[in-house]
Amino acid sequence: QVQLVESGGGVVQAGGSLRLSCAPYEGTLSTTAMAWFRQAAGKEHDFVASISYNGGSTYYEDSVKGRFTISRDNAKNTMYLQMNSLKPEDTAVYYCATAGSKFGAYYYTEDAMDYWGKGTLVTVSS
Repeated sequence: QVQLVESGGGVVQAGGSLRLSCAPYEGTLSTTAMAWFRQAAGKEHDFVASISYNGGSTYYEDSVKGRFTISRDNAKNTMYLQMNSLKPEDTAVYYCATAGSKFGAYYYTEDAMDYWGKGTLVTVSS
């Protein structure tokens, strides 16, 4: 069982930036692909971005392309989501997750992920 911990959420004005981090509570970062999802109030988990096992490839949902950057530093045991030019519609709880035995950066559905963090809340005010 892998326990992931997200951090870095908070309240920011529209146009601002935040950087989220995801690290395992203990042990080493997954050697598989990983992803960020988000869940706005009353909605399902939505895919945001994914990154390959070695960080060499990334994939983004269209609405965050050019604004968000996913990265990972396996030596530091941490995955990141740099979020710039934030909009009120980015308000959500953000979750990191591991992609089971998958290694590439693709669009992932919620049921493709095996381990999840408990989330960190991002609130963007207008």
